[in-house]
Amino acid sequence: MTSVDAVLALRQAIKSRADISYTKGSDPAPNLASATHIVLSPTTSLPKSTPTRLRKPGATSTDPSANPQDFFSLEAVYLAWLLRDASGAEYMKQARESGLAVGFVSVTERKSVVDWLEGRREDLDSMVPLVSESTTPPGSPPQNAKPLPFPSTPASSRVHDTSSPLKRRYVADTTDVEIVKKIKQSEIELKDRNAVLRGIKPNNFSSVRATYTEKLKKLKEASKPGATASATATPDPKLQQRKAKHLYPIIMISSSPTALITMHNVKRFLQESVFEPSQDARARAAAEGNPRPEDMIPIYRKRTTIDPSGRETESHARYYVVDSTEALAKFGADAWDRVVCVMTTGQAWQFRPYKWTEPKTLFHHVKGIYVSWTNDPPNSKIKDWNVTELKIDPHRRHVDKSVVAQFWKTLDAWTLTNKPWLMHG
Repeated sequence: MTSVDAVLALRQAIKSRADISYTKGSDPAPNLASATHIVLSPTTSLPKSTPTRLRKPGATSTDPSANPQDFFSLEAVYLAWLLRDASGAEYMKQARESGLAVGFVSVTERKSVVDWLEGRREDLDSMVPLVSESTTPPGSPPQNAKPLPFPSTPASSRVHDTSSPLKRRYVADTTDVEIVKKIKQSEIELKDRNAVLRGIKPNNFSSVRATYTEKLKKLKEASKPGATASATATPDPKLQQRKAKHLYPIIMISSSPTALITMHNVKRFLQESVFEPSQDARARAAAEGNPRPEDMIPIYRKRTTIDPSGRETESHARYYVVDSTEALAKFGADAWDRVVCVMTTGQAWQFRPYKWTEPKTLFHHVKGIYVSWTNDPPNSKIKDWNVTELKIDPHRRHVDKSVVAQFWKTLDAWTLTNKPWLMHG
């Protein structure tokens, strides 16, 4: 094994919230798939193919350096943590796109691996001990690294225990069982806010359905080709007012966990002009009791305009940010007509569920923004995508305001030209 234990170094970097990055040779890499090394700290950079001590299911080897095919690579373990919140299908899809068609941590093992990496559990059954932790002579069969409990049987009977397995089954004492039953009878079940809001009665929305059945029927009749001219020419002014009132522009961002702008930090970035790393924003929200972000985030933007007379007028505009087509569908059948911007990381898989799957066609209908670090190398994939690059400085937070101002200026110009009905005060 190397002098640096790969899985322990990764665990320490995650627990200390270090800024984990990627390199290709001596140059920075834009993503994990194109990288050759994972940088865990300023002094620790390991090849992503480094075998860890996390053994694959069914393997019996205890030496990762002698049998690396029996152990998960550093890339596979890191990817399991990086995609810890992704669904099983999304996790396997991104694992294959990262080059791990085989050899990635299974969906069933991912939670226990993530809990160990984040320090919520102390050991893993599939983790072999360090060479320095083992005192077994070379050539001896592997033994359990945990110390065995002292036998409670008399010394005269220990001779008969030599053939029993190392890990004996625990048999509960009958007295203890009765005591536990009495304790459970006196327990009061605590409920969190989700359990209380769920309720115990089935929801019945028949009254709401009955109220809107007639209105929906009239709308369908008015939309038919044979409808009368008066019906089509004079729609309900209340419905028109309601439609115009809720016609807010929509911004789509990438759902990739490696994206610089995510649902965790987009509100502070676009509304307060402050870039906060997604990992830090996620940890802050979790500490405040919000482990998962909303699937639709409203952005309130303050604008100041000056008329020809020199008078300043302040107005507020509302936008919605989503990162999935499922959330976008909640806005109705014409939701794509309201999408004014798509932020991308340069990964084409982001557009597969979109209305327009080809990047050239997509960025003809919406404004494309490519978000990257200021020190990232040029991305050859986006040169024909008709997108505007938005560069974020990794360290200088005082320039965030000008970056966000550039974003809104670019988006306003595009919206005014292509979808002026979405320019509201």
